[in-house]
Amino acid sequence: MDIVTTSADLAALPRVGTRAVVMTMGALHEGHLALTRRAAELADQVVVTIFVNPLQFNDPADLEKYPRDVERDVALLSDAGVDVLYVPDVEDVYPGGTPIVTVSAGPLGAVFEGEYRPGHFDGVLTVVLKLMNLTGPDVALFGQKDAQQLIAIRTMVRDLNVPVEVLGVPTVRGVDGLALSSRNQHLSEADHVNALALIKALKAADAVATSGADVPATLAAGLEILANAPGVHLDYFAALDPGSAQPVPSDYRGEVVIAVAARVGSTRLIDNVTTRIGV
Repeated sequence: MDIVTTSADLAALPRVGTRAVVMTMGALHEGHLALTRRAAELADQVVVTIFVNPLQFNDPADLEKYPRDVERDVALLSDAGVDVLYVPDVEDVYPGGTPIVTVSAGPLGAVFEGEYRPGHFDGVLTVVLKLMNLTGPDVALFGQKDAQQLIAIRTMVRDLNVPVEVLGVPTVRGVDGLALSSRNQHLSEADHVNALALIKALKAADAVATSGADVPATLAAGLEILANAPGVHLDYFAALDPGSAQPVPSDYRGEVVIAVAARVGSTRLIDNVTTRIGV
């Protein structure tokens, strides 16, 4: 595995056949490794990036406490089918400082995660586009746990004619069902138990949806669980259009993303399931 820290060194590396990229902010876990393994199945050369992107944090304290352990990340990736690891600093990605020209997520960036984290998706799309330009992939892989982010990236690639195929990889969960996240390490044992209410609520909503119920009944099934969950402070539990990330109307029928965001203890978690409502 070649490890480079500058865009110049990255560009100097030879390209071998088709190339896949997996973009991360480090603090890697099995979910990230699932992305790299899938990338290795799809492409001749796998590039992983580790970059904690300041543009997508609207809370400086959140940026400061984001877990970082590059030495551990390198050890995990050494046997994960990765050919190139790009670990730039902020100056390499944003050589002129905070960029003047950025990508706007538009209406997609104003709802749900965008509402609770203003400017978040503008920062995500800006760095994703930059990293696509720097790594030159044929395919880019992202986890489905960040459903709204995946929708935003697919929309950007379509709208801006970026010649990269974007693939989603299923969420990796612990044995108890909790979605793996770099932020999980901030959960206490009690918080971890309380956080299981998120997947329980999603499963309940999925069961109701697939029974033929409508949107209000589907959401009510999950909200009932979350309302009685200790230590869980809900931001939203909602049904999203899988193409636009906008809330679906009460009479909607078809495929839908049921998404949840909540703070458990001091840690904010997100999760989702894709299901079908009313069919």
